[in-house]
Amino acid sequence: MMMARGLASVSWVALAVAAVPATAQTSEEPAVRQAGRPETAREPGGEAMQDIVVTATRQATNLQDTPIAITAVTSETLQTRALTTTADLGFIVPNAAFRKEQGAYGPGVSAFLRGIGQGDTALSGEPGVAFYIDDIYYPLVFGSAFDLLDLDHVEVLRGPQGTLFGRNALAGAISMVSKKPSLTEASASAEATIGRYNRRDFRTSFSVPLTETLAFGASFLSKRRDGYQRVLDFRCEMIRRGTPELAGSFPFASARTTVTTRPVDDCAIGTLGGEDTKAMRGQIYWKPASNFSLLLTGDYTDQNDEVAADSVYNIDLTKVSSTVGLNNLRLQYGLFSVPGQPAFAYDQRFLTGNPFTTYATYRDPLPAGTLIPGHSYYNGSIFRGGLDYGRRAPLKTWGFSAKTIYGISDDIDLTLVGGYRKLDLRFSFDNDGSPLSETLIFHSIVEDHFTGEARISGKVGWADFVGGIFYYKGKARNLAQPMSAQNGTQRYQNTTYKPDSKAAYANVNLHPFGERLTITGGLRYSDDEKAVDFNNILDATPAGSTVFVPGGPSQSTIFQTVPKQKRFDWKAGLDYKFSDQVMVYASAATGYRLPGFNVRPSQPSQAGPTPGENLISYEIGTKTDLLDRRLRLNLTGFYIDYRSRVLSFSGQEALLTAAGGNTAGNFTVIPGTRAGTTTCRAYNAGTDGARNPAGGVGVTCIARSYFLNGPGIAKGLEAEVEARPFDRFSLNGSLGYTKFTSDDLRDLPETSNRRLLAIPQWTASAGAQYEMPVAFLGGTITPRLDWFYQGSIAYSTNRKDQNQPGFSTFNGRVGYHNEEHDFDVAIGATNLFSKFYYRNKFIYHDLGYATLNGQPAPPREWYLTVRKRF
Repeated sequence: MMMARGLASVSWVALAVAAVPATAQTSEEPAVRQAGRPETAREPGGEAMQDIVVTATRQATNLQDTPIAITAVTSETLQTRALTTTADLGFIVPNAAFRKEQGAYGPGVSAFLRGIGQGDTALSGEPGVAFYIDDIYYPLVFGSAFDLLDLDHVEVLRGPQGTLFGRNALAGAISMVSKKPSLTEASASAEATIGRYNRRDFRTSFSVPLTETLAFGASFLSKRRDGYQRVLDFRCEMIRRGTPELAGSFPFASARTTVTTRPVDDCAIGTLGGEDTKAMRGQIYWKPASNFSLLLTGDYTDQNDEVAADSVYNIDLTKVSSTVGLNNLRLQYGLFSVPGQPAFAYDQRFLTGNPFTTYATYRDPLPAGTLIPGHSYYNGSIFRGGLDYGRRAPLKTWGFSAKTIYGISDDIDLTLVGGYRKLDLRFSFDNDGSPLSETLIFHSIVEDHFTGEARISGKVGWADFVGGIFYYKGKARNLAQPMSAQNGTQRYQNTTYKPDSKAAYANVNLHPFGERLTITGGLRYSDDEKAVDFNNILDATPAGSTVFVPGGPSQSTIFQTVPKQKRFDWKAGLDYKFSDQVMVYASAATGYRLPGFNVRPSQPSQAGPTPGENLISYEIGTKTDLLDRRLRLNLTGFYIDYRSRVLSFSGQEALLTAAGGNTAGNFTVIPGTRAGTTTCRAYNAGTDGARNPAGGVGVTCIARSYFLNGPGIAKGLEAEVEARPFDRFSLNGSLGYTKFTSDDLRDLPETSNRRLLAIPQWTASAGAQYEMPVAFLGGTITPRLDWFYQGSIAYSTNRKDQNQPGFSTFNGRVGYHNEEHDFDVAIGATNLFSKFYYRNKFIYHDLGYATLNGQPAPPREWYLTVRKRF
């Protein structure tokens, strides 16, 4: 609250030194040649700022003439700020929260704008932010941590984009535009970077005109870096610390860390959070006539990154909601107890005390067929135990696309776009932070996606227009094996997801009284559906059986469903230019997110679809270029009526038996805090009476998710500023505030978090740089400092103590550019002051497990980059 009040009270001061990202000059051909594209652009470091051309309206327009809240940045600007992936965009976009996913959700990006988005990569849900690359739609967030430095520029459109971008653009859209080959000159560049954690990056690209009408370009990338979280050999570490008795009889993990006569200095057996990616991209550009062009693109990525760093920072067995779970933990860890020494148990000994170390090995050291008497998981079955998925998340993806633009006349263009993408991904997650496996989850996901779009755009009299049709068809299959030794279960999931989407749209800008006043109207019709075939089979194989035995109907969940939706979205707006330097606008628009399904049901009672979402957003804003274009100030205010919002939260229910009743236990099912939900408390024979499984008394409880409609209101402010008080010196930054209210949050107890989870209310950034000519070096030296702020974030409805306080981080860089030989050298650091914070938290206590997990962000990382252009 102190930070919030401080930012509010000095907001205008912040605007004076804050900044919107620097220029973005599109490499795309304008959909309408007369749509306001500037004739000239000023050089960076000059007296005034460049014009910025964006394609957010599916036409080429000047950013300052486009009545939408847009952040546009070039790849060069991102490089100077050391922002290299989609997840990093959240640092500089107002009211954005983009982060690398929590480890349980795989190598994706959680993207939120104005408090709306998606934090789960599961096939069950749909993103709230739509991703596009060169007009090609990316439907799921796996693999969405695109390498931004291979692009020309990025546009982040805030607010629903339901008419022009449509599918799942509930919160906005991210449009990435790549560089295309040049028809007039050959060029090439090479870049190498070294840095902390043995970082070794190499990039190269070239563009060659083959004829006057045909050009070819290609780029290549290799990124490698060791992980910043170390995986420790538990027994070695206990001996190194002088507490060997806490290791019981648990064995060493490797020959290198086996202690014989003295402890080793380092008990690490590997790392988490490392990178190992290779990628290539090729393009053919053909322009045989002034009114026709064709761009063909193909790309391939082979990513073998380590799984995300994950730290267990709390273990509390009182949070385990099942007596079965407590007994299983006791028996499993007790297997390594030594008579006369402290019992080997799952407790605080597995907290390393350092978030950048862990004992989790992502494997089960107990071999298949292990029998622990009384343990409901290790029952001697050959299908249980011995799982080893490794600590990497291999991802291979490739695709191709084609885009053609045909000028029907001087005023009307036809654009055709089509693309195909294939993705193959595997990843696992180990949540207990110990060398044993309390829970271990593995996913294998294969996806195919095809998208196509045809649109016509132009100008007739005092009307600009764009209209088109959109088609998308996909298929995704998820094979998963979630193992829970705590709960005594092992499941095999096979989910097939086949989405199909068709849409038609039109948008018109009317200028009935000249160019100063514009009336905007848009409409889109969407017809979406996705066929789902879901299988969640419980392993019920008894000891001694050599044949897999699935669980009965009450223990396995199998269903087919086809969530679908047909709807119209609309947009209406009005903008007025008081002068060439000042524009004001107001708009109202709708957006939607498709229905989904519960992807993690533990038993048939938890299966079923989840509703879709929709909203109406109202926005007012102003865009200005002031003081002879030395100050650019864009302000936005918004009010979002979130009419249908899926509210997901954790609860519990009774575990069903094969006969359809409940299993006797020591818990009682009681009504939850919201109507229609339940949770569990300890069974009390004195107040509950005799055990009655059918009534939820004296049962074993399991976790479940509930889905309810929780409509609400989001409102907030945004500011982006770029200032150049004198030549070669620039300031830039952003400020965002979002407040969300809803009945379901107000009804919570005062001890609860009455706010959206995983979303900061305040975001801010600021940066400054000065370009200094140095004659004797034949070039310029440019020091730069960037500040990024994320406000307080809540991760649990019930646990305020798990809120992450607001925090600031800094990036610093000093760059040298040589004019004669056209090369650059830069040295810099991210997280300059090594601020510790969690990218994400996962409050497993809410699910009836013993741990609290967080993904620590990397500490300070230095780097040295050399780049040469030819």
